[in-house]
Amino acid sequence: KCGSCGPGYASPLDAMKGPREEIIYVPCIYRNTGRNIPDFLATVDVDPKSPCYSQVIHRLPMPNVGDELHHSGWNACSSCHGDPSKTRNFLVLPSLASSRIYIVDVGTEPRAPRLFKVVNPEDVFWKCGLGYPHTSHCLGSGEVMISTLGDPAGNGKGGFILLDAETFEIKGTWEKGDEVPPMGYDFWYQPRHNVLISTEWAIPKFLGYGFDPNDLGKGRYGRRLNVWDWSTHRYIQAIDVGEDSAPLEIRFLHDPNASQGFVGCTISSAIHRFYKTERGDWAAEKVIQVPSKKVEGWLLPEMPGFITDILISLDDRFLYFSNWLHGDVRQYDISDPRSPRLVGQVFVGGSIAKGGPVRVCEDEELQSQPEPFVIQVAPQFLPEGFITDILISLDDRFLYFSNWLHGDVRQDGSVMLQLDVDTEKGGLAVNPKFLVDFGKEPGGPCLAHEMRYPGGDCTSDIWL
Repeated sequence: KCGSCGPGYASPLDAMKGPREEIIYVPCIYRNTGRNIPDFLATVDVDPKSPCYSQVIHRLPMPNVGDELHHSGWNACSSCHGDPSKTRNFLVLPSLASSRIYIVDVGTEPRAPRLFKVVNPEDVFWKCGLGYPHTSHCLGSGEVMISTLGDPAGNGKGGFILLDAETFEIKGTWEKGDEVPPMGYDFWYQPRHNVLISTEWAIPKFLGYGFDPNDLGKGRYGRRLNVWDWSTHRYIQAIDVGEDSAPLEIRFLHDPNASQGFVGCTISSAIHRFYKTERGDWAAEKVIQVPSKKVEGWLLPEMPGFITDILISLDDRFLYFSNWLHGDVRQYDISDPRSPRLVGQVFVGGSIAKGGPVRVCEDEELQSQPEPFVIQVAPQFLPEGFITDILISLDDRFLYFSNWLHGDVRQDGSVMLQLDVDTEKGGLAVNPKFLVDFGKEPGGPCLAHEMRYPGGDCTSDIWL
């Protein structure tokens, strides 16, 4: 990196040549665990040469209870590369349940972050008319943009909060015009194609009770990709990907010239490729369908995969995603984006392992139920769990994931593990030497969620 450069890297391929990550920041959540204590930000050592390898080396508790920290982002990233006045030194932590936004100083002491500022929910409500903030992205303009799920009352409403990236004061909303989507969740923008595309999860006031099959067919879960004009900030198009599909994580290819990407639909368990058409508008096509399994011993006769997190490698060669219910992480070769090819798969939890309460009666993909994945944490063994988040290393050689353990999160909490990735032929394998046990935390077991690297976290960056 040259001395006149700004944060991040000049290109995705340059980012892959960056130094290996040494620490990861992990929001840890106590909401719904029965423990009335604040969430905290954990700093995890991921340097194999360190004596503290795979350990939590610092905890930063939030000052409030019941926040549910969610998809964190940065005050500056590769979209600001080339501006030497910008530095990636603050982590932006939206709180899904409380609508607070925490700003954490990770620049002064990266291994021991400190709280810098709290944006109170009243400011979010009154200045933006929005609530339930979810995903944050930095902008090349020197602002931070955060998507939301609804309005302050918990009704569905897709919108975006703008923060000043220096003072972190709320500047208002990004969107303009009277028309807005009925719901919100994640987003990605691609300035070279003058577009931002956002997704829809569900109406917030129904999410607080967890997934209820009775909510299906009532318009309470999302079904659209929402297209925005990047320059005018106006909502211009809706792409229907199916009733109750719940499109969540959306990723453009990292190449800033790319006019396509992928979105994971949770309830329908499908991956759709979205793309710019010859007419200049946008469309989507299903390119991966995870088949449901016919089961006994579960709340429904068929169990979907329930796709949660998706990632694309920085060289745009591989797509990764996790099936929350089935318990597998998958790797697809996307050299041909219209025909992704499964090249790696490993079961690390879920509900269909042998010996559990669920019996698989019919399966289009597997000959038999997968063997239980058991994690050894001296002096006991912990059973498999549900994958909550995945994060890939810059060089694409490692995939980190957090697991909410089976049974009762009140008793077991989460662990964080690592997969070794074959970047030539494809393939995934659990690294038995890496395990972070959040069940040992001083406040008791917690739920580990969205992970971020410090200065080198470019898999969530956007290049202009």
